[in-house]
Amino acid sequence: MKAVAIQTFGGPEGLAVIDVPDPSPAAGQVVIATEAIGVGGVDALILSGALAGYGFQEGHIPGGEVVGTVTAVGEGVDASWRGRRVWAFTDGGGGYVEQAVAPASALVPLPADVSAADAVTLGSSGTVARFGLRHARFVPGESVLVRGAAGGIGIMAVQLAARDGAGVVAVTTSSAERGDRLRKLGATHVLDRSGEGDEGAPEAYDVIIDIVAGAGLPSFFAKLNPNGRMVALGAVAGFPPADFGMEVFAAFRRSLSFAVFSADSVSHDDRRAATAGLLAAAGRGELEAVVHEVLPLEQAALAHRKMNAGEVFGRLVLTPSTG
Repeated sequence: MKAVAIQTFGGPEGLAVIDVPDPSPAAGQVVIATEAIGVGGVDALILSGALAGYGFQEGHIPGGEVVGTVTAVGEGVDASWRGRRVWAFTDGGGGYVEQAVAPASALVPLPADVSAADAVTLGSSGTVARFGLRHARFVPGESVLVRGAAGGIGIMAVQLAARDGAGVVAVTTSSAERGDRLRKLGATHVLDRSGEGDEGAPEAYDVIIDIVAGAGLPSFFAKLNPNGRMVALGAVAGFPPADFGMEVFAAFRRSLSFAVFSADSVSHDDRRAATAGLLAAAGRGELEAVVHEVLPLEQAALAHRKMNAGEVFGRLVLTPSTG
């Protein structure tokens, strides 16, 4: 089968289309003939080599979520999964393929009224955003700032915060056009990347959801209310400065909190329940999947070039030519 692997760390040119053997499921696993594959910021981080110390080496096949039909089941897996269309978390990568292997414990049946592309746009991004808001102890009525709101996780954080009763949902983004689109998804204020630019926006917020990180992260502690909480859900701009925690200590009397969140810290059962709820909500028209573009699997490098250039609003999706 065709797969896209990281041949060399660096930019998109390090991705290569290769032939690999068709997979067989181990105990507790299934094989899925993929129809749609989500392209995420973590894939770009892995490609850059920034996560090599976490076990992601050259030769790795990216891709954390897929949608498709279960074609084979391993020992101990209910045979009734065979032939069903599912969303799946691939548990560490391996999704940029024509046939993906996933734990049976990570499968969610695909609702008939949700497309494959919409499902990989909502699934992982929405689940991370959902648990990120919980990690921040967000409650209705609080103000929320989403830093880096134009990507998949950011868009879902905006929609979920608005849907869950946030008093204010502010966003940072790079253009007025993107700001207008985010307002239609629930944002009440649109700021530039520095967190400025909207005279009616609050000066500080109860919760900041940060997908950007990078060198600018410490400056956003000044935009937290007393007892405010910032949760980092990603690092699309790279890691923050090593001494960024000094900004928290400098505001000691304001009792600020900073945390990171990874879906790896949540059980498969809890993740599956959250994803199923999000897909059901999308089927009812309560959440919008924002698909930027669908590209052939063989054009994964182009997808990453588009991400690196900041051209993407929403989610890029890959689809095998055989899917």
